[in-house]
Parts: sequence; structure tokens; C-alpha cells
Amino acid sequence: EGAMTALDALETPPEQTPAVVVPAQAGPGGRGAPLTEDTVVLADPVVDYDLLDPYEFEQAVAALCERDGCAGVEVSGGAGDLGADVLAVAPDGRRVVVQCKRYCATNRVGSEDLQRFGGTCYTVHEAELALFVTTSDFTAPAVEYAEQCGIVCVDGEALKAWSDGAAPPPWAVVSPVPPPARP
Repeated sequence: EGAMTALDALETPPEQTPAVVVPAQAGPGGRGAPLTEDTVVLADPVVDYDLLDPYEFEQAVAALCERDGCAGVEVSGGAGDLGADVLAVAPDGRRVVVQCKRYCATNRVGSEDLQRFGGTCYTVHEAELALFVTTSDFTAPAVEYAEQCGIVCVDGEALKAWSDGAAPPPWAVVSPVPPPARP
């Protein structure tokens, strides 16, 4: 047998580990459709997000949202997504809009990334909870911008804690607050 790829490893769950369901093909081109029964099984909580390609990372974040009670979970990432990689409805009814960036540990998310997302998450996607999820970390200016705009930053460490069940999902710890006023 040849070498095992990251996707092969994810498709082979360890014994006695609960599974998270991730669609193999979610609609045309694999994007923009709700999670379905036509799936690939990702082991949980042992996903190494750094081994996933950007699309697989979006799928894995969508699976976390669904696992933790979100409804209507859709992966909409890709060209023309206007900054929304995952759309969902939190258990409390809030519309969740997620931007996913699978970056290496040394490539931190900068304020430019947050500004692009901030420019569309509320006005275009009507987010009631805007999440920016990365495998790396955020620069200080990015965090400052996110705080000003009400965007929740989930860095690699927080993502691992959420995935492993050591921390609640972001919508469970962020009180419902109105988004920034629209002009």
C-alpha cells in the first residue's frame, strides 16, 4: 500500500471515537449546499486542521457547527463567496457567518483579512454572529479591528479546544448583541 494522505487518515476513524459528518460533494462543485448523508467521516476530536486543504478546512468547520447544534449549515466558500465560507443558524436562532483561513503557524491573520470580512459579513450576509476561524493566530491590529466590529476571532488554539470539546462553541459564549449600525 502507498503512503496515507491526510484525507485518507481523516476517512479512517479511530476505534471508539465519535464521528463528525462532512459531505464528500455538497452540490455542484462541492459547495453551497447543506450537509447531507452522502458523506466522508472525519474522526473527532483528532482532526489535524493543518493537514487539510482550504476547502477541506471549510468543510471541517462546517461539520463543527453542525455537530454543535447549528441548523442550515452551508459551505459557500470559494471564488465569489464575498467573505462567507460557512453560513449557519446557531441553536439560539442567530445567523452565523464564518470566514475560514487555514494558514501555517507563522502566517498570522492580519487586519486586512478582517477588514475584507468585516465589509461584507453584516451588510451582505446579514450576520448576527460573525466568526473568523483560523489555524494560526491573529495580529494585534486584526484583533483590535475585530473587537471594534464585533467579529469573534477563533485562533488555532481556540479551534482545537472547540473541536476537542474542551471549550464550548463560539455562539455559546458570545452574548447576542446587535451588529454595528449600518450607514
